[in-house]
Amino acid sequence: MTTIKATCPTCGDVDLKPRDIHVVVAPAAGWATYAFACPTCEDQVTKTADDEVVTLLRGAGVTIERVHVPAEALELHYGPTIGHDDLIDFGLTLRAQDCLVEQLAQEGQLSGD
Repeated sequence: MTTIKATCPTCGDVDLKPRDIHVVVAPAAGWATYAFACPTCEDQVTKTADDEVVTLLRGAGVTIERVHVPAEALELHYGPTIGHDDLIDFGLTLRAQDCLVEQLAQEGQLSGD
């Protein structure tokens, strides 16, 4: 069985088996990480992984999990963040203008004041 050497920030170098390491790759976002539970202190350790590390881990038998990051999550957003008051105002606007909310309220499917 292959032994993989990794470094725990607390314990230093530790030996792991391929099943002990979890690799996540998000190609569209341009990042990858690997994580393991340190066999000595049991802390969960997560580190970034470049293409070379991912290739080495794959070659050692570690299963690679690919995740799809939607394009919307990668968009740049400008302006102030929305707050609780903004959400309340949005809800009040919907209540005042949305015929679907009115119809649901009449049918008893929407509870509220």
